[in-house]
Amino acid sequence: FGSSAFALRLVPPSSCRPRTGEPAMAEQLKVLVPIADGSEEIETSCITDTLVRAGAAVTVATASGEVVKMSRGLKIVADCKVDDCVDKEWDAIVIPGGMPGATNLRDSEAVTTLLKKQSGASKVTAAMCASPAVVFGTHGLLPGKAVCYPKFKDDLGDKFAGDGIPVMQDGHIITGTGPGTSLQFALKIVEALYSKEKAEELATGMLTTTA
Repeated sequence: FGSSAFALRLVPPSSCRPRTGEPAMAEQLKVLVPIADGSEEIETSCITDTLVRAGAAVTVATASGEVVKMSRGLKIVADCKVDDCVDKEWDAIVIPGGMPGATNLRDSEAVTTLLKKQSGASKVTAAMCASPAVVFGTHGLLPGKAVCYPKFKDDLGDKFAGDGIPVMQDGHIITGTGPGTSLQFALKIVEALYSKEKAEELATGMLTTTA
């Protein structure tokens, strides 16, 4: 306990048992949130929390060790390994940003396999902060326009949608800019999975707005 970093368990430790906000139901949508050492903790928490509030079964999976050291030193105990998720079906896969988390996720064979399968099926595939450029851009997962953290916009080239856009949806691909827009990014995913009305209802309860 000599360090200022501490561990946060976002999901119950089990064999890929998701975190849910209500009793398990057959119709619950399944969302995968891959993380790795250096992933952004605000983004990861906002994504997970908001989607659980919406009623989704959310699984946080690690491409690093079981205890993931996030970009600012927070330690998160993941639900399972990304490798355990490859053969499962997901209604959405959501990639937080942070460095070097984005590069670690980019270099994960399991994450790449999951993302290509998900996007190939035209199912919700989302990334924010550095990850639209570092992960999606690298693996050819941006058929249309996208946004990202300003530092990486040049890496998107002509795919960059423009400044001042916090969240962008282009078909099944959803991208966001950074920690401060994490709730709007997560609410856009809620809108894509459920409805605009559901996203607005959650935003009101969370004292925020949709993008």
